[in-house]
Amino acid sequence: MMAKHIGWWWCVLASVCTSQAQEVQWAGKLVGFSSEFRKETYGQEYRAVQVLGAPNTIPPFGESACAWSPYNADSNVEEWIKVAFEKPQKARQILIVENFNQGCITQVYAYDEAGKEVSVWTNSGAAAADVGRVLVVNVPDSTMLISSVKVSLNPARVKGYNQIDAIGLTLSNKPFESKINVFKDAPKEIIKENLGIGVNTKAQEVAPIISPDGKTIFFTRGKYEKNVGGAENQDVWFATRQGDQWNEAQNMGAPINNADNNAIVSISPDGKTLYLMNVYRPDGTMTFGLSKSTRTKTGWTTPVECKIEDIYNLDKKNNTEFTLSPKGNVLVMSVKRQDTNGDRDLYVSFVKGDGSWSKPLNMGSIINTADVESAPFIATDNKTLYFTSYGHAGYGGGDIFMTRRLDESWTKWSQPENLGPAINTPQWDGFLSIPASGEYAYVSSMQNSLGGEDLFRFKVYNAIRPEPVAIISGSVIDADTRKPVTTEILTNLLKDNTNISKVEYDPETGEYKLILPVQQSYRLSAVKDGFFPLDEIVDLSKDKRFRDIKRNILLVPIKEGKKITPNGIMFEQSKFELLTEALPDLDRIAEMMVKYANMELLIEGHTDNQGDFKLNMELSENRVKEVKKYLVGKGIAENRLQVKGWGSTKPVASNEIEETRKKNRRVEFTILKV
Repeated sequence: MMAKHIGWWWCVLASVCTSQAQEVQWAGKLVGFSSEFRKETYGQEYRAVQVLGAPNTIPPFGESACAWSPYNADSNVEEWIKVAFEKPQKARQILIVENFNQGCITQVYAYDEAGKEVSVWTNSGAAAADVGRVLVVNVPDSTMLISSVKVSLNPARVKGYNQIDAIGLTLSNKPFESKINVFKDAPKEIIKENLGIGVNTKAQEVAPIISPDGKTIFFTRGKYEKNVGGAENQDVWFATRQGDQWNEAQNMGAPINNADNNAIVSISPDGKTLYLMNVYRPDGTMTFGLSKSTRTKTGWTTPVECKIEDIYNLDKKNNTEFTLSPKGNVLVMSVKRQDTNGDRDLYVSFVKGDGSWSKPLNMGSIINTADVESAPFIATDNKTLYFTSYGHAGYGGGDIFMTRRLDESWTKWSQPENLGPAINTPQWDGFLSIPASGEYAYVSSMQNSLGGEDLFRFKVYNAIRPEPVAIISGSVIDADTRKPVTTEILTNLLKDNTNISKVEYDPETGEYKLILPVQQSYRLSAVKDGFFPLDEIVDLSKDKRFRDIKRNILLVPIKEGKKITPNGIMFEQSKFELLTEALPDLDRIAEMMVKYANMELLIEGHTDNQGDFKLNMELSENRVKEVKKYLVGKGIAENRLQVKGWGSTKPVASNEIEETRKKNRRVEFTILKV
């Protein structure tokens, strides 16, 4: 439509400070209009509905897709727009935000509930040269209940397209103060640390993706002669961290990089899967879409397409960005489609049973505006979304905002809030990435760079920090040989045994890594033929901060003489009724005995030394009888199960403190026959 023109014009008062700001009722209904500019046959860019609601463009003023623009520029034909308010009210001022090419308004009319028209302002002066202004119209009769307002304009007064962003009423006679929706505790200053010459060059470093553990950063480097495709194209690079220093960045090389433009958009929690921009064709060319590559012992695999149902992008330059949830089952993308609000919107897609992705679903008008929403990033808590928007009120050419997911639909979100002027600049800001610790955020910026855009980090302040999580990592080990075993790892909620994740573990490509929300307890288990898993219980129920936990999972070979001791607590103290948390372990015992039809087990019960010796002996016997009863109920013949209660006679840990005493309250299963 028009060249982007950002400018500042302090007509009355445009300030971030809102402590003295008056209450303004912005128009909520469109009554009528003369014409509207329609950039496309779809979308809401520049249309009359954009005049509704609070202003999007102050500060600063400038052309915006989120403002109404008449169809014709420089025409002598009168243009007009009429809006209504949800609640008719008395007003001392009518506020009209002329965000671009101000000065063409000729008349302003106010209407009461009966439809009586009153001319409240007539323009007879010459148009000023400023980009935009807030036109403040003083209402002659402040007792009038205003229900609607009509604004007339003559486009010929100011060359080029003219725009109105918002129309409001206020009882205040104080100067109008603009408002940007900024977090209350947003700092006035923040130190952005340049990642240094190991990572940054005089070329262009953008779109950082920090690994969840914060130890590796991937990014896109452009305008660099050593790229695979030369300076004309972009490549994926990475750097690893030692302490507070980053090692020299390395080119990912083939097959990740080729002679075309290459970029990384996301990484799995274990660092073994990369998601990449575009689809890699067999002939070496690229097309629009998304691909993924997995790490093997010999390197990264050739990227394969992530098939997305009905995927297309109407953006003329085919600009897009993707991000994946830490669970790998939700994809958020910035694209332009037939149902966009205007320019690019954020859409969500869900993984299907066959590994493909569902048709993109618009994420709704709380997030999306008539302008561009781009550069999404889903934090490790799976709830917090960061993105860049031109449409929400900000400080310049695209600001970073944060919103939190309110339900499982991924279409209901909290009102996006600006990260503040210490982070957002008058230039475009975006590509924010945060590791699981939530301590630092990584961004690309031109400010204080070595040449082109550089990568920086800054400390995350509390209001914008994702909800805390824990990284659980380790290996799956054969209990006999102590060697790692290739297997699948299951994570279940301890309280109801609901499965929340499945990941493959291959020791040749490193440890497994899981990201789990705190304030819950989990059961980790491994699945491997010929082995029985000893579950690991991870109790995060009392944690409120990030944790990094190492936890190996043991697999016991199914052989005669092997002893299986589940890690979970099966009974409350001094009781023999089975706890719900014990049932998954017993179910797996039953499944094992069904699979091995000739298997026989000895079930042994133990207690700590608290209380009467004889009562403890009786308690241990009752407990193993209860376990046997449960297994028989699962179809296991009684003659395949022997039981023995030992009371407190065979401790495996000290009885001095409760932390070690509870290890003595156990049930053991010995394989007598396979």
